[in-house]
Amino acid sequence: MQSSPLRVVVAKPGLDGHDRGAKVVARALRDAGVEVIYTGLHQTPAQIVATAVQEDADGIGLSVLSGAHMTAFTEVMKLLRHEDASNIVVFGGGIIPEDDAASLLEEGVAALFTPGASIATVVEWVTTHVGEDGKPLECVVS
Repeated sequence: MQSSPLRVVVAKPGLDGHDRGAKVVARALRDAGVEVIYTGLHQTPAQIVATAVQEDADGIGLSVLSGAHMTAFTEVMKLLRHEDASNIVVFGGGIIPEDDAASLLEEGVAALFTPGASIATVVEWVTTHVGEDGKPLECVVS
């Protein structure tokens, strides 16, 4: 069992300026006892990974509404492997077509929450699947 609180980086990669959803998820995770580091808008994948490594994060939650989900998630996963930090669980949300979601899950993204997923579902998934042993138990698309 995890001895310290989960630490999750919540990030908005790229030029997407819509951060309400990311802030709502960050607040809900904090309310559930998760330590959240919110990076703010317009972060590069390199900045996100550097923050996660520096903060010893258990997970990274990406919010991508700009259509750049394939690039953002794929680059974060590549950089985590490069930093030997593949134990950091990556999950996220946004408007992600089913075919793209399948590709991202194959790439190693642990979970994707699409429009209609409840905040309670996200919080339950994070608190259940992130941090126990550094590996997600399942991959889901909501």
